[in-house]
Amino acid sequence: MRIYDRKTKEYEEIVQYGQGALKFLYGNFAGRVLLRIAVSPFVSRIYGKVNSGKASKKKIPGFIESNKIRMEDFEDREYESFNDFFTRKIRPGARTIDSDENRLISPADSKLLIYDIGDSTRIDIKGRTYSLEEIAPGVDNLDEYSGGKCLVYRLCVDDYHRYCFIDDGTITCSHTIKGKFHTVSPLSEAYKIYKENYRVVNVLSTKHFGEVIHIEVGALLIGKIVNRDVTDFKKGEEKGYFEPGGSTIVQLFKKDAVRPDYDLIRMSADHIETKVLYGEGVGTSC
Repeated sequence: MRIYDRKTKEYEEIVQYGQGALKFLYGNFAGRVLLRIAVSPFVSRIYGKVNSGKASKKKIPGFIESNKIRMEDFEDREYESFNDFFTRKIRPGARTIDSDENRLISPADSKLLIYDIGDSTRIDIKGRTYSLEEIAPGVDNLDEYSGGKCLVYRLCVDDYHRYCFIDDGTITCSHTIKGKFHTVSPLSEAYKIYKENYRVVNVLSTKHFGEVIHIEVGALLIGKIVNRDVTDFKKGEEKGYFEPGGSTIVQLFKKDAVRPDYDLIRMSADHIETKVLYGEGVGTSC
């Protein structure tokens, strides 16, 4: 899987975590039979409970080594379980929030792709066409997002799994869509994951970008999506976190609300994800 590192201006090949098992589940008939069980909420709940047990601590050293995680970026303490480690907090100063009030920031460490929202309020994401009603059901004014931008932040298992608010503002509504837990990797491209997966749909009223739809998407073996119980927020404040597994944040902006950075647009046009960090500037208000 090829990604672009905008810091080094180099391309990097990354290996999907659990790639062999995922290829089996998604790539042949026997695997797809088991897949029906693997993507169920029940399996994710069981996986979450196992990773909350003290015995799960044994997984941590191998996970750090195999995923080349920079532990100097994170709080220095003993972890009680794999879940405790996976939801670890960043060390103060290890991430910088872009302080320019007109700059849009990334909500998370992730791999970013940007898509145009068509005039018919449809989006083509990785070869699948979605209507906004499929991605964000229950939001009334989706036609107002015609001609806007869709930003898809894909979190891999090696990423920091806490996420933040992108601007000052208020949560005007939030609701949960129950569903399955497909992987968010390219291996699941045959499935409409942003329609089928468990997700939390938030409508944000922001100071510099207007109304933004912010969606947290659960993925394979995600134990839980945990959000802080807040209404008002400030740019860079933590919003919540994902428990173990890959996951995605989708953000929808209205037309002329944001101008994404040129390098991100260029890479997205070639279907190449760009590595971004929590708090990093990725665009500017129009």
